[in-house]
Amino acid sequence: MKAFVFPGQGAQFVGMGKDLYENSALAKELFEKANDILGYRITDIMFEGTDEDLRQTKVTQPAVFLHSVISALCMGDDFKPEMTAGHSLGEFSALVAAGALSFEDGLKLVYARAMAMQKACEATPSTMAAILALPDEKVVEICNLVSEEGEVCVPANFNCPGQIVISGSVPGIEKSCELMKAAGAKRALPLKVGGAFHSPLMDPAKVELEAAINATEFKTPTCPVYQNVDARPYTNPEEIKKNLIAQLTASVRWTQTVENMVADGAIEFTECGPGAVLQGLIKKISPTANAHGIA
Repeated sequence: MKAFVFPGQGAQFVGMGKDLYENSALAKELFEKANDILGYRITDIMFEGTDEDLRQTKVTQPAVFLHSVISALCMGDDFKPEMTAGHSLGEFSALVAAGALSFEDGLKLVYARAMAMQKACEATPSTMAAILALPDEKVVEICNLVSEEGEVCVPANFNCPGQIVISGSVPGIEKSCELMKAAGAKRALPLKVGGAFHSPLMDPAKVELEAAINATEFKTPTCPVYQNVDARPYTNPEEIKKNLIAQLTASVRWTQTVENMVADGAIEFTECGPGAVLQGLIKKISPTANAHGIA
């Protein structure tokens, strides 16, 4: 079975989507539609902006979404997903690709999510860190220990065996990194992010996102969409909406998602969007899987 997967925040780069815009009438039409919906020319930032401009959550999320979805739609007859999944933000791309959301509604929700998350980040100083070469159970144990001491610290992304991203308050992440290294982590690397994504510190953003999602029409997707909160496939629009809201403060279970997709018959994974991060993770999770980008 063919699976299509979509990256999240962090995959962006200056110049992303420019070739698509210049060489595809459909891509140009969709990018210009996006400029109209957002009320500013996001294409100018994507194609010729600075890294700093592109790193703003309110820009990054719609930019990655647009590159991912438009890349998929421009594949024409080659785009025939039998299952989809996306990493964090990429879940919105996966839902549009599977027909559960329209392009316009998907972009509006991504922008609403980005603005709400940006506000939450500015309200409470917070951060994230990547933990390498430590068992999942040990990472969870240390996060729980730090949380019991009164700081926010949770596992945010289970990316692949030996790679977990943690999220929380600045003191909580600093303390956790010390403990992770002492426990044998190869690296405990603070990330250059605006805040603590997929943690309780995103609760204020969740309120705004929930209202936007509940006001949006979701359709039954054309294929199962594997969602981050529990790594299971969904086709029921109401369940999809519920999971999408919960995702903002829940862990991204990417390792389990890929394992479940393989168990359900996925033999070919195509990553649609900027970068090749997911291809690398998939190969670490399932070494026999055929993972590649768009040819």
